Amino acid sequence: MSMKRMLRILLKDFSVGPRKPFFIWALIMPFALTLLFQFAFGSLFEPKPRVGIVDPGNSTVTTAVRELEGFEVTILQNADDLIGKVKEHDLDAGLVLTAGFDDAVQAGEKPMLEFYISGESLASNRIIISITAIEIIRDLEGSEAPVDVQMVYFGEPGLPISIRLVPVIVFYALVMAGIWVPSSSLVEEKEKGTLTAMLVTSARINEVLAAKWLLGFIFAVFLASATLLLNQAFGPRPLEVLVVVIIAAALTAMLGLLVGIYSKTATMLFTLIKSLGIFLFIPVVFYLFPEWPQWIAKFFPLYWIISPIWEVSVMGKPLSSVWFEILVALAITLALVPLALLLKKRILT
Repeated sequence: MSMKRMLRILLKDFSVGPRKPFFIWALIMPFALTLLFQFAFGSLFEPKPRVGIVDPGNSTVTTAVRELEGFEVTILQNADDLIGKVKEHDLDAGLVLTAGFDDAVQAGEKPMLEFYISGESLASNRIIISITAIEIIRDLEGSEAPVDVQMVYFGEPGLPISIRLVPVIVFYALVMAGIWVPSSSLVEEKEKGTLTAMLVTSARINEVLAAKWLLGFIFAVFLASATLLLNQAFGPRPLEVLVVVIIAAALTAMLGLLVGIYSKTATMLFTLIKSLGIFLFIPVVFYLFPEWPQWIAKFFPLYWIISPIWEVSVMGKPLSSVWFEILVALAITLALVPLALLLKKRILT
């Protein structure tokens, strides 16, 4: 097998790829899903408490609130503007501090604190804002809480819906790039007769298949990495995440090559991908519903790449914690190579 001829075929595919509908669709889909899930669903299910403050005396309360994570803080110049924004639900709550508020609290006085709440704000946000304000003022006064609260958590804390949707987006990136692109490219070559034309030259069928696999592999690594980056899901170990992505891309590209070899026409390709879609997607569903028995997902091949991506990128675990899943994914990939070589006769018939 000539590496030079294989690279020429690969470069040809990349040069004409941007003009192909399947190539463009594969490129756009993960980014479109990211916009949909992160900006629409993320903001819908996880709204941050929005607080407005009027502070003519530069109180430390304002500074403390602005330093809090997870709050959207707006500083206004007068109480009328703040009340108007709370009424219009532009703010969940508003605080109006008087001049000299800090000195009055520290002197044991009870200065006026105007606290406005929007009737349309979430009950959870009202509780968060109220308790936070009380705790900050208590710290300013220098008094201790009358009780010592100890919180005990049972089970793992729930993850936001936008984070749980990361496997879905990465799945589509891997499937569209790793499976859809090489299979569509190969089937199009069959239908247009360019594959036969290539094989009449010095190019060999193994070189063509290797080039198609590389096309899906490179594209899958790029799209999956870009998807994780857009969703801020590379975690604390980006290099280890990249290793997992490379292994995942190798497996999905091999699946795409098999689908392309087996499919003789575009109609057959679409039917096959639709049939395999549910089978491939099932492991991802288990990350949306963690209460389901997770062992069931292990019967499906893409579990062995989705699970390491989830553990290393989202959960921040080291690569050593998913070594078994990686070995299984590599074993599946290598086991598919002889099958691809066996099925290549379909291309020549």
